[in-house]
Amino acid sequence: MPNLRFQLFVLIVTAALLQACASAPASAPGPPTSAAPVQQAAMAQNLVAATDDLAMVGDISLQMAERYGADRVLVVFDIDNTLLAMEQGLGSDQWYYWQKDLATMDPCSTALVQNLLKAQGALFYASAMRLTQPDAAAQVRRLQDARLPVIALTSRGPEYSLQTFRELRRNGISFWPSALPPARGYPERFIPAGGSREALYQDGVFLTAGQHKGAMLKALLDKTGTALPAVIVVADDKAENLEAIMETFGKSGAHVHAWRYSAEDPNVAALNTRQAAAQWQATLPALMILEEVFGPDNFDLPEPAGREGCESAAR
Repeated sequence: MPNLRFQLFVLIVTAALLQACASAPASAPGPPTSAAPVQQAAMAQNLVAATDDLAMVGDISLQMAERYGADRVLVVFDIDNTLLAMEQGLGSDQWYYWQKDLATMDPCSTALVQNLLKAQGALFYASAMRLTQPDAAAQVRRLQDARLPVIALTSRGPEYSLQTFRELRRNGISFWPSALPPARGYPERFIPAGGSREALYQDGVFLTAGQHKGAMLKALLDKTGTALPAVIVVADDKAENLEAIMETFGKSGAHVHAWRYSAEDPNVAALNTRQAAAQWQATLPALMILEEVFGPDNFDLPEPAGREGCESAAR
């Protein structure tokens, strides 16, 4: 067991789940380990915890594979601020949520970006992304090399698929070798069972358009004909997404290990909204020229429009 840098906080282990753990068959003991916190996590049937190192998620997944079999452990990674992060604040996950909050708190703010989803798509097209930690791609590959099914479950919508796959590929991450069948996914968008918006599943990446991640994962298992795993290991930077998966699968018979990835927290907290607003104003003319010259195939920025009830508004 490598010496890991991590912070581990067990937040939820219910009495019912502890009883389930106690009744686990003696023929399936947990794998030996020299790290007590990892051993405790491996023994827990359902777990919500936090770590700043994806190696912890990998270690737990491999331990579960030893215990239950590699094909019965499904590993699910979020993308934004879990595997990849924007190179700057503008266009980042934290920028997007700042804009959403600003639209509610101050809908006439000159810093408010109109057509936020379309603006996000343009920024995804124009900007590069980086790995959240230097070995993030290697952590995904080591699970794939161990023949675990590994997929990405993102709140991004299908309209961002080209930009998403480009940056995953550029950073050395591919999910199709470990995807749920069919490995290359489905060519067309579809509305998942229990959903209301179109989603897209291709090459092991499920773009869910901001819908309930627990319901979306269940819909994907059903659509692909995948049997309920013995263990679902999830890494996501947002607690509400982990809660959604626990809500759906916590009492399903699958053991859920939900890990909140925290390494990007300092960058999230450090978002300079004034700088991001200035960068948007500087970037927008260039994006509009690109769209005018090359067409709207990669992104679509509609013409600026004033906001109802506001004297003036900047895009």
